[in-house]
Amino acid sequence: MIAEAILPKIKAGARVRVHEKTGGNFEGLVIARKHGAEKGATFTVRAIVADVAVEKVYPVHSPAINKVDVLSSPKKVHRSKLYFVRELSGRNIRKKLKVSL
Repeated sequence: MIAEAILPKIKAGARVRVHEKTGGNFEGLVIARKHGAEKGATFTVRAIVADVAVEKVYPVHSPAINKVDVLSSPKKVHRSKLYFVRELSGRNIRKKLKVSL
């Protein structure tokens, strides 16, 4: 379960590390946050793992999540959904969003 203080910080452009109950961690860029804080709310995290792009969609109220660490917040992101980063390289993402990956 995610702490209530962390929920507003999980937004498009944020760099997060999700600690799963299975023992694994998934670290990446949040590219979408949907449905606010209601029952079906989700956020999508995108990362490059072994030179392959991986996206995971996490329900906000999932019991399978131990905690979420927000590593960095976006400085200047004017879009709520960052689906355009799917076509960009890591260098161009850093340049366009002004975030570190």
